[in-house]
Amino acid sequence: MFWLPVDRTLDMPLIRQVYEQIRLRILHGELQAEDRLPATRELASNLGVSRNVIIEAYEQLIAEGYLVGFQGSGTYVAKGAYLKQEDKDEFLSLFEMNQHIENDTGVIDFRSGIPALDMFPRKSWGHIAKQVCIETSQSIFGYDHPEGRTELRLVLAQYLKRTRGVNCHPDQLVITSGATQAFSLIANLLLSSEDEIIIEDPITNEIQTIFSSSGTSLYPIPVDEYGMKTDLLPANKRPKFIFVTPSHQFPLGGTLPIQRRIQLIHFARNTDCYIIEDDYDSEFRYQGTPVSSLQGLDPERVIYVGTFSKILSPGLRLGYLILPPSLAQKCKDLKWFMDLHTPSLEQLTLAHFIDGNYLERHIRKMKKVYQVRRDYIKSCLKQEFSNTVTILGDSTGLHLVAEFEDIVFSEDILSKITEHNVKVYPVESHAIQKGNHTNKIILGYGNLSKEEIKEGIKRLKCALTTS
Repeated sequence: MFWLPVDRTLDMPLIRQVYEQIRLRILHGELQAEDRLPATRELASNLGVSRNVIIEAYEQLIAEGYLVGFQGSGTYVAKGAYLKQEDKDEFLSLFEMNQHIENDTGVIDFRSGIPALDMFPRKSWGHIAKQVCIETSQSIFGYDHPEGRTELRLVLAQYLKRTRGVNCHPDQLVITSGATQAFSLIANLLLSSEDEIIIEDPITNEIQTIFSSSGTSLYPIPVDEYGMKTDLLPANKRPKFIFVTPSHQFPLGGTLPIQRRIQLIHFARNTDCYIIEDDYDSEFRYQGTPVSSLQGLDPERVIYVGTFSKILSPGLRLGYLILPPSLAQKCKDLKWFMDLHTPSLEQLTLAHFIDGNYLERHIRKMKKVYQVRRDYIKSCLKQEFSNTVTILGDSTGLHLVAEFEDIVFSEDILSKITEHNVKVYPVESHAIQKGNHTNKIILGYGNLSKEEIKEGIKRLKCALTTS
């Protein structure tokens, strides 16, 4: 009997499920040229679906050339539709992928940078999005400007001035599809092969990859509990830019003091380079008020990158760049070549969300939630590991760093932790100069409940004591 699994719990329509599985079996040679397929009525009965599902799937496959149909004779696999695969393991079926996702549900993942997804303000966001979709002119559904909607850039400039001390005109703002696109735009705007940049060490792998992919050399400057050690800036270098996370260094969590900020700006002025300020989660500061931006000290020298992935949701893919006026137009041109523009409906929804004070209310609410989770993970670490663990970088954001005595997070140790259904992330994997952070791990807590935090730390203790 010819059998195809169908799953009514998936979002994919049944017609598409049947079509996709037959198509892959033909491409992979499991169904060969001139093989006869079951009649539509027979296959529908076997699978427990409507005959129209099978008819439409067959018709689509015939239209694309995978099948041929002969009236009164049946439906057959067409000749020339087999494509030899170098590695069949790469072609997971829809159901294998779904099963893999389901099998991962028992894992407690301390990944950093993920906000509380279950607390996304669906009701207010959905209400605004509906209004935007219904009441806005039809032009919103057409092509838009690469720099982003004027409405969003206006309210965002005002919001950043009020909350972060950012000094900019809306024309200096470019709305991006998340911070990752912003970094890619900077790389295309400023870098070429054989250039050099100065960068914090450690710093997220993603940043390293984006900037080094053009052939650029990375000159690492180590960080301490206050961020980049600016006294180590090299007098003999003329970099294209200096990359820093001054409000909350990733991953170690330091905040760059004013003396180092001034030293950084003096260096940039003397070497005629820019400073890239990544301000990724500074809204959630638990001691005092959020630190003012570096950009506010020298708007002509600092390129400011922000994102709503940590405040609201990474699924929105909304971020922004603030550039000196001399770079703004060229960046807009690059954005047009990259993707024309960031989706307009989401931009307008966000503009109304900010203008209606929904964003600041959400931040105040979530700051309390994250502070409770931060305090709880600290207490769990101290309960399980006592004085053998030191907590770093916990004053801001959605993660902290745990430094352990006499533990090196080698591949074997990390594998052991994974076997206990918990995921942690070594600081060393983000280090450019290796060997200085082997006993530290990053623990993100933003998207974990107190129950998950407690269980995850218990599993971590069990893995480390049995390894």
